[in-house]
Amino acid sequence: MVRPLQSNLSLSQGVRLLFYALSPSESSCSELEEVPDYVQQATPYFVGLMIIELVINWLRKGQIVFRMNDALTSISAGIVSRLPQLLGRGIELTSYIYIWENFKVYVLPWDSSWTWWIAFLGVDFAYYWLHRMSHEVNIMWAAHQAHHSSEDYNLSTALRQSILQKYFSWIFNLPMALFIPPSVYAVHLQFNLLYQFWIHTEIIGNLGPLELILNTPSHHRVHHGRNPYCIDKNYAGTLIIWDRIFGTFEPEKEKVIYGLTHPINAFGPFWVQFHHLVYILKIFWATPGINNKISVIINGPGWEPGKPRLGCIEDHPLVSGKEIPYNPKIPAWLQMYAVLHFFFILGIYIQIFANNSVASEITILFGIGYVILTLTSIGLMMENRTDAGILEFIRCCAFLYLHELSSMTGPFKLVTEVTFFGCAVFWGLRCVIKF
Repeated sequence: MVRPLQSNLSLSQGVRLLFYALSPSESSCSELEEVPDYVQQATPYFVGLMIIELVINWLRKGQIVFRMNDALTSISAGIVSRLPQLLGRGIELTSYIYIWENFKVYVLPWDSSWTWWIAFLGVDFAYYWLHRMSHEVNIMWAAHQAHHSSEDYNLSTALRQSILQKYFSWIFNLPMALFIPPSVYAVHLQFNLLYQFWIHTEIIGNLGPLELILNTPSHHRVHHGRNPYCIDKNYAGTLIIWDRIFGTFEPEKEKVIYGLTHPINAFGPFWVQFHHLVYILKIFWATPGINNKISVIINGPGWEPGKPRLGCIEDHPLVSGKEIPYNPKIPAWLQMYAVLHFFFILGIYIQIFANNSVASEITILFGIGYVILTLTSIGLMMENRTDAGILEFIRCCAFLYLHELSSMTGPFKLVTEVTFFGCAVFWGLRCVIKF
């Protein structure tokens, strides 16, 4: 018997949600509109587990092993990746629904445990091949590489998601639309993503027999490594069995060095998301011959004329184990300023999602624009860029204008306006006087 879905999860359900441990009876529904936004509901649990990870690392090592610039960049990428959902149903669900409504060959019952488990395997199998192709096809790597751009490996890294990857992932899921109801598919699409949050950590070691079946922190650390033995390995979402079956499994060995083989050395959200597209465009125009140009797009990221489809592992930069992550030094006050404004924009982001169903399209568009502007400004601050002050002055002025148009009244409105007016004056003077 299927129990009615709850709009708000209990504490037990919220924790189990991150480990793919909600039962079919707790997570099945008949209509797509009834499927909760599990990812949005998981936000408090993301924060809670990140705090726990931080405390455990501090207790173990006697110091905080945490780069604020990298963490803010990762969370910013997660925010940016979800903003398109404010504008309508994404292509992953739209395409699936179209195939279901026009081409389905059989209807599995939505309230059957068999359907739930078939969808679990189907989504995970599709994810393996999506993930693998995202490493082996250059244009798809341009969408996926944002997730690998962090040189740290902690729970915040899990949130460094791509805004572009969903525009490729839908293709791999379409076969399931021939027989699995969209409401069941939509649940597992979220569960598969949420499961991968907790495996982005170094505080959990080998999990014994579970390593044979499940994707674990140890397996996924290898996937995020730029050591030669880590490249293009362990593509699993939830089940590591796919890597074992298809020959892409690699156990964790020596110390893993994280990040891209060619670090981007940047914290701005646009560069994190789109820098490889810029690179592909440059290589595309510089490469002679139409066949070679097409190969630049569809072959591996390391391909060049005369080389294998996936390139040569020998071409990757050597890893010494002593690599130092990109970490510009900025004043403590600037770091504190960036963190405070980041939490402020996080609150605005949550509020936009909460009011999405009643807000006008123009309000949502202004909100999205302001969120992106803020995250870009914070990214430039973390890089200690000289032009960060100009952008921050523009952002503070934009906030004052938008805030004046809002319906908010009372002391809180006055306090925020005075605060941002002070910030605008400070950054304006700083740009002019250069202090």
